[in-house]
Amino acid sequence: MTKRKLEKGMARVETQELTYSDYLGLDKVLTAQNPLADPPHHDEMLFIIQHQVSELWFKLMLHELSAAIDFIRRDDVERCTKIIARVKLVQQQLFNQWAVLETLTPSEYSQMRHVLRTASGFQSLQYRSLEFILGNKDAQVLKIHGTDTANGRALAGILENPSVYDEFLRYLHRRGLPIPAERLERDWQLPYESHPGVVDALLEIYQNPDQYWDAYDMCEKLVDFEENFQLWRFRHVKTVERIIGYKSGTGGSSGVKFLRKAVNISFFPELLEVRTRI
Repeated sequence: MTKRKLEKGMARVETQELTYSDYLGLDKVLTAQNPLADPPHHDEMLFIIQHQVSELWFKLMLHELSAAIDFIRRDDVERCTKIIARVKLVQQQLFNQWAVLETLTPSEYSQMRHVLRTASGFQSLQYRSLEFILGNKDAQVLKIHGTDTANGRALAGILENPSVYDEFLRYLHRRGLPIPAERLERDWQLPYESHPGVVDALLEIYQNPDQYWDAYDMCEKLVDFEENFQLWRFRHVKTVERIIGYKSGTGGSSGVKFLRKAVNISFFPELLEVRTRI
């Protein structure tokens, strides 16, 4: 076997002010897995890491989408489309992760499910923040996190501000497209609803892509993003169905039945409706 020698200039950990582990905070990351099953259950580590990794990807998505909103507000849509392209790749990682969790069989999971008590993915602050920043607003969800808690107040701040799509429509208005006034200023706490006037404006973009190339490109990237999100939701449903069947969720929901209701929720409805008109 060919042996590779260490090069003379390579840094030694013990002599460095900042190491790889220090920079990444690995002492915290790698000790954040605290299984509760007693006696220990081998598969609990998989379950914990699966969801911790998802939360890290959610954090990156929120970071990127917040930047995207800032770029749209500054009319810098070209920078925004690059961000959406990156987020799409993150979505692929999240989608593929379900395959790892699906190696957990029903009998294996049933032996450790009790340690979750009432803990549930529905309580994920970051996931709910993603739903809100994308326009699926629901003030009732604030009750899950507590309206007078730091998390609840942070979520309320996202609820009360325009979503990515709201800001995109305002951008299209600044470009001279006929976006209806009631879509430029509205109660941002309410979920977005389709408007025929927005479909008309989008039709103009799709019929004249050369004139509105930046908006045209952004529209298609948003469609990609939404499709990936719906596929992720569907894979979530199938994974839960495969592992627990039709049991109720640990957080008190009806489980698969409840998750199925989210599969067809649309963040950007007119971007799909306009296709019927083309």
